[in-house]
Amino acid sequence: MAANADLFNKIRTALVDALGVDEDEVTPEATLVGDLGAESIDFLDIVFRLEKAFDIKIPRGELFPEDILTSTQYVQQGKLTPEGLAELKKRMPFADLDEFGKDPVVKNFVNQLTVQDMVRYVESKLATTA
Repeated sequence: MAANADLFNKIRTALVDALGVDEDEVTPEATLVGDLGAESIDFLDIVFRLEKAFDIKIPRGELFPEDILTSTQYVQQGKLTPEGLAELKKRMPFADLDEFGKDPVVKNFVNQLTVQDMVRYVESKLATTA
């Protein structure tokens, strides 16, 4: 569990630096956009800081797969299709998308990604490079 706490602390530092929020705001359940105020431009900074902090490479679209959310193949009438939701879950196994899956309105997706999802993502990246 100590390793997980170290991971969380490094991610919290990256988010505090990237978003200008207070440390106590960065809790595991905090959402990046809704609670911490991240904007699309901030995601580039977050990726950069995570890559540097953990010495990992995060390919474009892996952590934040916006291409699925803007694809006419996967989005109809502002909602992800079942195929789109399946693709999103496949590309984001670290994220808990169960609640979002009940009503997959694309514009609501930004409030899904939590700090804990980021921890799980980095854990998975570190496991594959170990």
